[in-house]
Amino acid sequence: MLSGTAGWLLTVGALVVFGWIGIRAGSRLRRSDDDNYLTARGTQGTVALGLNFFASVLGAWILFAPPEVGTFGGILGIVGYAVGQAVAIAIFAYVGPRIRARMPTGTTVLEFVRARFGNVTHTYVGGISVLYMFVFLAAELTAVGGAVSLLSGADRLIPIIAVAAVTAIYTAYGGLPASLATDRWQGVLILALVAAAAVGIAVDVSGPGERATAAGLGSATQTGLELFIVLVIAITAANLFHQGFWQRVWAARDDRSLVRGAWLGGGLVIPVLFVAGLLGMVAAGGGEIDVPSLALFTLFEELPAALVALVIILAVTLVASSVDTLQNALAALITVDVSRGRLRLGGARLATLALTVPAAVLATENISVLRLFLVADLLAATIALPVFLGLWRRITTLGTLVGCATGLIAVVAAGWILDGSIVDGFKLVTLPDGAALAPFVAAIAGSLLATLAVSWVAGPRRTRGAPAA
Repeated sequence: MLSGTAGWLLTVGALVVFGWIGIRAGSRLRRSDDDNYLTARGTQGTVALGLNFFASVLGAWILFAPPEVGTFGGILGIVGYAVGQAVAIAIFAYVGPRIRARMPTGTTVLEFVRARFGNVTHTYVGGISVLYMFVFLAAELTAVGGAVSLLSGADRLIPIIAVAAVTAIYTAYGGLPASLATDRWQGVLILALVAAAAVGIAVDVSGPGERATAAGLGSATQTGLELFIVLVIAITAANLFHQGFWQRVWAARDDRSLVRGAWLGGGLVIPVLFVAGLLGMVAAGGGEIDVPSLALFTLFEELPAALVALVIILAVTLVASSVDTLQNALAALITVDVSRGRLRLGGARLATLALTVPAAVLATENISVLRLFLVADLLAATIALPVFLGLWRRITTLGTLVGCATGLIAVVAAGWILDGSIVDGFKLVTLPDGAALAPFVAAIAGSLLATLAVSWVAGPRRTRGAPAA
């Protein structure tokens, strides 16, 4: 373990570098160019976009959540996490060009929701989107505080405050162009640091292969299969409402760059998350893990100080890349959707800073990072299919609204049926037992069936000879 002083010096040093990159990129932005500030429209090619998707989706949570899955989910759980996150990015290669075609001058996906389904659905979906990104922000700050504290003994408040403050400064100044510039560097750095850490663990930790085998590396369990299903559903549904990714959809130079960039970003994610989960299995095979989310850190105790320093830099890089994306995304939502354009960018910047403060406060509570993500993912799963089925013209506004509400009701109903009381039904929304299959299947199935049924009953009938939709 490093000293607390070394921990906060590494944290601040890394943030100073990213802050300089962000401010430098922002200095080229015309202060009056609101659209460029929010979307950097048409500026990103394939490689830049791929690195942006990759860096934005990863965060310090990869040091906690995938290793935790690896301790009990086996190989299927790890693959589910990696594939789920990759699919969540790659799916923008399919839906991104279609939304761009519908909303060529758009800024947020919620503009499509309002244009397609009206204000009521827009408000409901917008509320869940903001809640999801707020929870994501809190989870990221939780993760970096825990990582730096565990690796150096530094007070967890130092990295939480430092990351929140520095990223807020350069994103408020430079907008999305600043985030895009830092993400490119952060993406390359993440790949290099993850490779270095993995090699270091392979060299300095005794018997990693034997440990992974002892933890069930080659076995496919029912728990692993359920985790695979849950994580693919949860992560894909949630990221469809991550406004930071939608900003990058409009930042793409053209549809070809968007499609290739999304596939590149998704492909880069798979090996990183697989390695993180596999290291959780290595940790589990070495003995009893008291706190599964800290599995990876039991391995770091066996590393030399130089490698621990690299891991701290990795944690700060990971969290900065996702936090600045979230702060820009929230600024766009507040400007375009919450205030309906009445709030200028200055006010949106202040509002974004105001949201960062309670997220940082929540981060001090040290709630499980995996559970924070899963609760947000579950809420997103209740609305994902009703909203994006809207790309099919036969889906009605009433069908989508009822489908969104039914997705949430179905989760409560599943808990009621499984545990015997309505109170337990509402508790299931908070996932007290972690990554359970029932609530996610209920959310997807309930929302899908209700959307299709109501749209079919209430929608216009095709006349004989009319073309199919």
